[in-house]
Amino acid sequence: MVEKENEIMAKVSIIVPIYNVEQYLVECMESIVHQTLKDIEIICVNDGSTDNSLKIIQDYAQKDNRIVIIDKQNEGYGKGMNDGLDKATGEYVGIVEPDDYVDLHMYEDLYKIAHENDLDVIKADFYRFVYKNGTLIATYNQLSKDGTGYNQIVNPKEHPQVFRYILNTWSGIYKREMLEKYHIRHNTTPGASFQDNGFWFQTFAWAERMYFVNRPYYMNRRDNPNSSVNSKSKVYCMNEEYQFIHEFLDRNPQLKEYFIYEYSLKRVRNYFWNYGRIAKEFRLEYLYQLSKEFKEAMNLKEMREEDFTKLEWQKITRIIENPKAAYKWMNTSARIRKTKNFIKRRIRNVKKILHI
Repeated sequence: MVEKENEIMAKVSIIVPIYNVEQYLVECMESIVHQTLKDIEIICVNDGSTDNSLKIIQDYAQKDNRIVIIDKQNEGYGKGMNDGLDKATGEYVGIVEPDDYVDLHMYEDLYKIAHENDLDVIKADFYRFVYKNGTLIATYNQLSKDGTGYNQIVNPKEHPQVFRYILNTWSGIYKREMLEKYHIRHNTTPGASFQDNGFWFQTFAWAERMYFVNRPYYMNRRDNPNSSVNSKSKVYCMNEEYQFIHEFLDRNPQLKEYFIYEYSLKRVRNYFWNYGRIAKEFRLEYLYQLSKEFKEAMNLKEMREEDFTKLEWQKITRIIENPKAAYKWMNTSARIRKTKNFIKRRIRNVKKILHI
């Protein structure tokens, strides 16, 4: 690829952030290089891999001049993604995680809708998948849990409920003009995880023309043992990311006025998800941190009870009042829910056997 100012713009730049994923990378790259949309730029950012990942993408680049390789020292996901965004020349930008893969029609279909409707962002439903005993098990995921909001142009300032859709940065494409106008980039805290959260929030906050497609194109792997989701000792990365987003809102008060309550809802739900993800020995300590942050949000009047479920608000208030007591209550509640779910499953299985 030649420099941006001399180049005829590709329709879509696809960024692939790579770090030690040799066992998955061929499947990922095959799904990208064989896209039905041929006018694409494929930016592979090798973030200091120590396995054969670099060799794999070099082999692909020898055969396909659409591939651009950024080979750099390891600096983390956010910095690598930002380097890819800085290099991108396409009209739109997409992201494919290197342990995932995509439908061969994904970028042609999404680009067609985005270009025809002058969209800032278009997102589609997706699959999460694992392999068990060599068998692919895929689960369909709707961005909109209630099935509303699809196949229409949406302005988040008028429809802030889109912030309650499933958070991901990879199941769609973004107009690069918007990314550059507002300098939308990832947080670059060294060693951090979940740095897609801040990028996702910024794109939703700045976009004026969004579109959601109720068809899945993206295959999101959930059985990679090296994924951040499985790093149980990374306790506070989620909190650091939501501090980054809060600072973004503080710098842009016009957006904060629109989206602070959606920010708080997303933050609390991701904190609770993170609590269940981290190792048990860190959980009580983590609740003390949540107590501090929730108290601050309450004092700033950034959280409203009506935005949360009854159980969520119970957790919030108990954590604020007494983290240690909340820890015991949450453990007991979790055991009770687990027992109830176990009994329900047994009843369903017995009914199937007896044809009831």
